[in-house]
Amino acid sequence: MIRFRLLPASLSRGICGTFPPMSLRPDQVRRIATLARIELKADEEQGVAERLNRVLSLIDQIQKQDTAGIEPMAHPLDQVTEQDSRAEFQKIAPAVEGGLYLVPKVIE
Repeated sequence: MIRFRLLPASLSRGICGTFPPMSLRPDQVRRIATLARIELKADEEQGVAERLNRVLSLIDQIQKQDTAGIEPMAHPLDQVTEQDSRAEFQKIAPAVEGGLYLVPKVIE
């Protein structure tokens, strides 16, 4: 059985070497597949375990990065990358009222 322990945010960020490398054995992959209700054939177990272990290896690499002093982002694109073109789009819209687009009524 795989068990997870939640850590306070202060312990889960910016500490190198805190977590041991993660890897899954074929029996653990079989258990996960059962819990997820995924049909997994015996000849597929090793391949799935290898692919999942590659993902876990990437996670290990990410966790080893020093993130001290980096502010978490709510979204990967937290910064505005485009100009506000709303006025331009509303100029070419068929019907606008009070800054809203008017559309035909489809439900009576």
